Amino acid sequence: MAEKNKYIIELLEQKYGINVSKYDDSFLNKSIQKRIVETFCITNDEYVKYLEQNNNEGQILLDSLQIAYSEFFRNPLTVAALERIVLPSLIMKKENDKRKEIRIWSAACAAGQEVYSMAIICEELKIGSNEKFTYRIFATDQNEMKLNEARRGSYPISAVNNVSIKRFNKGFTKQGESYSINQNLKDHIEFSVFDLFNEKLSSPPNSIFGNFDIVVCANLLFYYKEEFRKIILQKTGNSLANGGYLITGEAEREIVLRDNYHEVFPQSGIFQIK
Repeated sequence: MAEKNKYIIELLEQKYGINVSKYDDSFLNKSIQKRIVETFCITNDEYVKYLEQNNNEGQILLDSLQIAYSEFFRNPLTVAALERIVLPSLIMKKENDKRKEIRIWSAACAAGQEVYSMAIICEELKIGSNEKFTYRIFATDQNEMKLNEARRGSYPISAVNNVSIKRFNKGFTKQGESYSINQNLKDHIEFSVFDLFNEKLSSPPNSIFGNFDIVVCANLLFYYKEEFRKIILQKTGNSLANGGYLITGEAEREIVLRDNYHEVFPQSGIFQIK
């Protein structure tokens, strides 16, 4: 099985210039096995021949590796810690800083749900706070199609089911059968394509200097092999401002704890560098 996958990896790199060997072996194998079933192939050998002969299949397989699932306000514990402790503490800190802006990087924003969730929380705190501050969110993804979807900020009713009525009324406008993010939230967000494995760039170019108060990199690490997880964690860590926070998914907590991070609030997925 490993040898068959090795040939597929080489074939994809030769044809598309994309090295998929960075993905976790289990995840990569499951993705290949799923394509074998969906193309009605019986064996790996049969699928390899199909991959060689079908010009579209390689791209379909590559697209299947671009995991882009997200939800609004996905982890209630993380959301609660953000709105009650992390962001209020950053707001108070900004009171004594020359720079009043809270800078946030969403490093794999997918279709934008996590980005807009963060913007809604920031906007609520901005309205309810006596402290003067601004916020800017840099949202990046390597998948341009998903990034464009995030820019549009238009979602079906099924995507906003877990958004409270209060937040729904302030953050969304109904347009036909879909629900669009209000422009006042979009005004605080800059979207751009960014590859976390680009060795030449340490952070999104439009952020100019990084120095983020919060970096969100959730539900991404576990799709990669250990050495590539470390690259992501090093890049996001280097882009944090002094005392900044890294936010990951619940299932990735142990991965981050093995690196140079400590969890600020138990089970929250919110970390700071030791």
